[in-house]
Amino acid sequence: MVKFLRMTCLWLVTLLTVATASGQVQHVTTVDPLSPNHRSYMEVYEFDYVDVQPQFPGGERGLINFINETREYPYYAYKNKVQGRVLCSFIIGTDGKVSNITVIRGSHDESLNREAIRVISEMPRWTVGKVRNHPVNVRVVLPISFRL
Repeated sequence: MVKFLRMTCLWLVTLLTVATASGQVQHVTTVDPLSPNHRSYMEVYEFDYVDVQPQFPGGERGLINFINETREYPYYAYKNKVQGRVLCSFIIGTDGKVSNITVIRGSHDESLNREAIRVISEMPRWTVGKVRNHPVNVRVVLPISFRL
């Protein structure tokens, strides 16, 4: 269990480390999958390229605790001793809400992927990311591990 927590902390620290890129803010514009005809666009900044990064309530420790308390091992995955890591992407909106959750690299067991999405969807509002002191949408990439 201690090894799992250390690995989770290491991944989160790696994920949340600030990386500056020559003072230039870079962003991507993505299609909003919630619009019926994909005619609506949403400007999304990458986590490392905002002036103030979004933060989970309670910081990194709060995020780890939330994941560990909310995550439930799917029954059949547990019964069949399936382990894995699900790499997810989601957007923290200008209101701090989590949206557009997607699995970037999932487990071969679909139940682990669904559980990772469920955990992220239950997250409370984050403090918003900012560029030039204005709230912006920010993409966050987060691994969720399932170990027995």
